[in-house]
Amino acid sequence: MQNKTIERGDTMAPLTTTKLARLALAAALAFSAGSALADITVGVSLSTTGPSASLGIPQKNSLAYLPQKIGGEAVRYIVLDDASDPTQGAKVARRFVSEDKVDIILGSSAVAPSIAIAEVADEAQTVQLAFSPIELKPGRGGWTFRLAQPVRLMANAVAATAKTNGVKTIGFIGFADAYGETWLKDFTAAASANGIRLIATERYGRADTSVTAQAIKLIAAKPDAILIAGAGTGAALPHTTLRERGYGGTIYHTHGAATKDLIRIGGRMVNGAILPAGPVIVPEQLPAGDPVRKPGLDYVTRYEKQYGADSRTQFGAHAYDAGLVLERIVPVALRHARPGTPAFRQALRQALETERDIVVSHGVLNYSGQDHYGFDQRGRVMLTIDNGNWKLLK
Repeated sequence: MQNKTIERGDTMAPLTTTKLARLALAAALAFSAGSALADITVGVSLSTTGPSASLGIPQKNSLAYLPQKIGGEAVRYIVLDDASDPTQGAKVARRFVSEDKVDIILGSSAVAPSIAIAEVADEAQTVQLAFSPIELKPGRGGWTFRLAQPVRLMANAVAATAKTNGVKTIGFIGFADAYGETWLKDFTAAASANGIRLIATERYGRADTSVTAQAIKLIAAKPDAILIAGAGTGAALPHTTLRERGYGGTIYHTHGAATKDLIRIGGRMVNGAILPAGPVIVPEQLPAGDPVRKPGLDYVTRYEKQYGADSRTQFGAHAYDAGLVLERIVPVALRHARPGTPAFRQALRQALETERDIVVSHGVLNYSGQDHYGFDQRGRVMLTIDNGNWKLLK
């Protein structure tokens, strides 16, 4: 049989068929050993600066609780700041998939950069666990799964509570971005279904320092209640302005406002505010048999031991929940493929869509091919602010 040659440096060495077979076997064994030791690489894009920093900072703090090893494999996290900016979010995501060869992407903190990341995740066929409730274009988002509750779930809860409280007309002021617009769309439908008329609509920017003009217009419409679709510290400005201008009706918020920053900034003026939230905000107030109570208490205990009493947020817990999800899906994916391969990324997606009852601090997740939110009614509670504290309504 004819001898074959391979190039080795500057020399050409003849190899017999037997030597070729031995070399191929050695290469296969080396590849197998290298694959077995491959890290699971996770790219994390957070908004730790910019208008959404109040969301991203507690998420960055919570990364300390993510697992360092899953299924016998080490997990490597690459954490970058997208500055709350969609252009930067897209840039970070492209680095993750092209340079870092990540197996999965976590983030972002805010809606706009999360949407930008989702576009890249779709193109690269890499799973994204988004920390915000993003809506994507039809036909897109096949690789994006949310760890934040869908707006429609929370909007339905707000509308039902408002109906119970006798609200017939309501005003709306929300962020002039994807978060605010999604809330406006979903709440309009929920309000109508509950016999509530939306009679005034205003918008404001995340970085705005005044909403006086919008508040005056809302008050002039004389709604029974007003819904503020803001997040983090940005949710407090419309509330305090409305109260300062004499509005006496009930003020509702979205789950984006489920942070003590609202209470810290708003003070006594936010007493009586009503909002939906993930159950992780009040795990101590959940019934003993609630499956979400245990992971919620675990997160809150660990976080507040490190960062102080009442430092918990809705947002930081999304990062913690990402670790719980990874611990469920990674061992399943490892049975089918090795980290660092397209097959492993595909296996992660398949595991997300088929694993049942993934219990996290925000609820119980049951993703499917048709539902990449996965939450049911166990993923939300209704709260009110009672003298500076969260009080469970239902």
